[in-house]
Amino acid sequence: MDSFEWLNGYEPRFGLHQVDFKHPSRPRTPKRSALYYAEVIRNNGIPLPKEDEFVYGEFPKNFSWSVASAAYQIEGAWREDGKGLSIWDQFAHTPLKISNDETADIACDSYHKIEEDLAILKGLKVTHYRFSISWPRVLPDGTTKLINEVGLNYYERLIDALLAADIKPQVTIYHWDLPQALQNTGGWENETIVQRFKEYAEVLFQRLGDKVKFWITLNEPYIIANLGYGYGTSAPGISFRPGRAPYTVGHNLIKAHAEVWHLYNTTYRPKQQGLISITINSDWAEPRNPDKQEDIDAARRYVQFYGGWFAHPIFKNGDYNEVMKRRIRERSLAQGLNESRLPEFTESEKQRIKGTFDYFGFNHYTTILASNLNYAAGVSSYDSDRGVASITDRSWLGSGSFWLKVTPFGFRKILRWIKEEYNNPPIYVTENGISERGYTGLNDTWRMHYYKSYINEALKAVVLDGVDLRGYTAWSLMDNFEWATGFAERFGLHYTNYTDPALPRIPKESAKYYSSIIQCNGFPDPATGPHPCLQPQPEGTVTPTASTATIMGPVLNAPSQKVRFLGFELASSNAEIALYVLFALLLVDLLTFALFFYKYGKLSKRVHKPPHLELNRL
Repeated sequence: MDSFEWLNGYEPRFGLHQVDFKHPSRPRTPKRSALYYAEVIRNNGIPLPKEDEFVYGEFPKNFSWSVASAAYQIEGAWREDGKGLSIWDQFAHTPLKISNDETADIACDSYHKIEEDLAILKGLKVTHYRFSISWPRVLPDGTTKLINEVGLNYYERLIDALLAADIKPQVTIYHWDLPQALQNTGGWENETIVQRFKEYAEVLFQRLGDKVKFWITLNEPYIIANLGYGYGTSAPGISFRPGRAPYTVGHNLIKAHAEVWHLYNTTYRPKQQGLISITINSDWAEPRNPDKQEDIDAARRYVQFYGGWFAHPIFKNGDYNEVMKRRIRERSLAQGLNESRLPEFTESEKQRIKGTFDYFGFNHYTTILASNLNYAAGVSSYDSDRGVASITDRSWLGSGSFWLKVTPFGFRKILRWIKEEYNNPPIYVTENGISERGYTGLNDTWRMHYYKSYINEALKAVVLDGVDLRGYTAWSLMDNFEWATGFAERFGLHYTNYTDPALPRIPKESAKYYSSIIQCNGFPDPATGPHPCLQPQPEGTVTPTASTATIMGPVLNAPSQKVRFLGFELASSNAEIALYVLFALLLVDLLTFALFFYKYGKLSKRVHKPPHLELNRL
């Protein structure tokens, strides 16, 4: 309890109980710390909040387990076989746009490595593979005037190979690589893009739709609109109209998605029987001060301006959410404009857009802490309209990307938010993962921890919150070209060795771990005994584990190879250990001899001192 603290009197209070020294009876009132400490005693340790407890269990039957990539990030072959230029080709070849001025001209060379990519997919034992189609590879100038049959054939061969391996394709129609020819006429700011996108999608439905049963129209429209046409940090790199261009682009993206959905729904679904929707990304936001209403409002606003920007029109009522409409309109009028910088949908457009989904495609990585931030009235930008300052907690684990902190709790919360906000739609997580910067070895324990934590939060959302989650996708299949950061950030389950012309894909330990989750369809309870999914695989079917020896070449990677060492025949790995031991013993011997001669030398000097030194001492 609070007490008399020696020379400091009663002012410093160390107590678990508050003592009222002004009251004659000196009453003791327990502080919150007393209750917490009592909980520690009861639990014989630090109590884990109920929501943080690990949950054992399985995902629903027929749950989809996938891994993802994107055309520009892995394919390479940027000018081969009739492919047209994309805005990312243009952007990456512009000095100072990409870290170290790197490009994806070759990337992972997946255009020439279908067999290699298929091998690592089979090793993961995924049920699905999400990849995107390069618009300019199929339609070099973005229009149907010329269909590049060679480029289209690459995707046909890839899809056939996947199906032969019992892996279902999940195809993203647009993952940011707009044909440069269309950008030259305004790109996503020009409303004619809606028709161009519809025509492009129809080519894919006609040629690939009999084999593809899972379509994604657009990947992360927020990135396309705000980073591409607002901040300018993503292709096409436009940043001179940050207060209007992102909203114009977003408006056209929503209409383009709706038109493609209706095209598939009316013309192709009756025969092809597939699913089609959009993938939206969003961070989760917690109030910086949970007791401050301003911060609570800022956190809600952050999510509505991020994921809600595109989700609300499609999954709710065909129109933007009220928070965005009100704030952008108020700030637009305060800047002397006659109308909001956020475009308006007509009533017929609202009806056309509303409900254009078969599922909610969702990409998620991290969480931020939000607080209110008032910008000057004259500032015209997405950030000033949103009015939110975002930071991260210093205790959160980091990654190879400055913006990505390990916050699994936010994953469950935002999945629950989608359920409550949009009437519990079927959800497919189409990206989730973590990066490292540079080569940090193949034993990527941080990635295993990330997947374990995040996938378990997804399981909680299903089991405890009733979220209708149908599938999960890890990002990414292999290290690849990470947009403006080039090759520095690595998200892959497989290490891509860029220094080797063959660009080998080498499994990291996380690949083996993710595969075990897939085989178990979740996390079997160890209390129930050994689960069949965790039993050792029959000899000859085990996926090779990653090791540094893999990078060093076939000799060190062949444990069965025998070598002669000091007259003994040993496995190469044992011989290597023996060599290290022998070297260590030799080093100890050398140090011992050095110490002996040092001591002997000092003793010799003491015994054989020069005569004149002895005389001087006398």
